[in-house]
Amino acid sequence: MRTAIVTDSTAYITAEERACLNIHMIPLSVNISGQLFAEEVDITASEFYDKVRGAKEFPKTTQPPIGEFVALFDELAKEYDEVISIHLSSGISGTYQGAIQAGEMVEGIKVHAFDSEISCAVQGFYVLKAAEMAKEGYSAKDILAALADMQQYIRAYFIVDDLAHLQRGGRLSAAAALIGGLLQVKPVLHFVDKVIVPFEKIRTRKKALKRVEELLAEDAKKYDALDAVVIHGNCQAEAQEWLEQLAKTYPHVNFKLSYFGPVIGTHLGEGSLGLGWTKK
Repeated sequence: MRTAIVTDSTAYITAEERACLNIHMIPLSVNISGQLFAEEVDITASEFYDKVRGAKEFPKTTQPPIGEFVALFDELAKEYDEVISIHLSSGISGTYQGAIQAGEMVEGIKVHAFDSEISCAVQGFYVLKAAEMAKEGYSAKDILAALADMQQYIRAYFIVDDLAHLQRGGRLSAAAALIGGLLQVKPVLHFVDKVIVPFEKIRTRKKALKRVEELLAEDAKKYDALDAVVIHGNCQAEAQEWLEQLAKTYPHVNFKLSYFGPVIGTHLGEGSLGLGWTKK
């Protein structure tokens, strides 16, 4: 029983990783001043931030059309028996639901949609695990069980420069943003029950990053080895510096660098930083 692995562009897995592990990607799109760009296909993250800086309107994001899922699943049915389709949190996008609906429309292949309940490179942890297992010949049932087990170890926290992006895009309620004057501070945010909520109110960016590191330290003491990722919204130098400092402090943690691409960058804004990790 051959199992194909599908994800969406918001996992921000590199083209090299996708090719090496045979990961199939469906892009979400961003609309900038009336022009639609499929992220990771038509536009890079750095190009997006450059375009948005000069745009008069706030960009809008769009989930993949169900037809794109159907076409991909139909194509995969020629070589595979099952598909595991791993997507960003259903609390912030309809992409996961689209995969479910498309799976019900195709024949000759069984589609299992998986809600990562998160996004970006932390969503990518699930994808890479699934792809490695699929390459080794594990069944879809075994892979899904491993992903379900991973959920208890996944952590992700992020800091944004301006909460107005999240509020305007509907990914953070006005009530959540205004509680205790959150718009005037640098809160640490995270996902709870599939949606983005404040974790703690913190006054400065430096203190917010320190607080996230403290949360990493708790798990670094608890587990022998972690995979971790520093994620940035077009502030690579700052992210790289933070990564190097963390890597020196936690030598048993495997760090990598990633980014908030166009779709997630639309909602977080330039200058955002995140840190996510999971037990190896």
